[in-house]
Amino acid sequence: MAQSLAAVNFRMDQDLKNNMEALCKEMGLSMTAAFTIFAKKVCRERRIPFEISADPFYSDENMARLKSSIAQMEKTGGTIHEVSYDD
Repeated sequence: MAQSLAAVNFRMDQDLKNNMEALCKEMGLSMTAAFTIFAKKVCRERRIPFEISADPFYSDENMARLKSSIAQMEKTGGTIHEVSYDD
């Protein structure tokens, strides 16, 4: 039985696309083959096959603390700390 094929279109940064094409070529793959492998693995495992996480630096809690520290520094003029190196 013949496979029916569907076109999938999406946008990405041009530099990212160029890098992806070059790396795929080094591995002997087309981008279509690489994305098909990815899609098959997602469907087979029913998950994204790698960890996706947010950078904790940008957490709401950390950003609030940074904003508070900046506001305090701007209000007080900041503090200079001397660093000593003991041998």
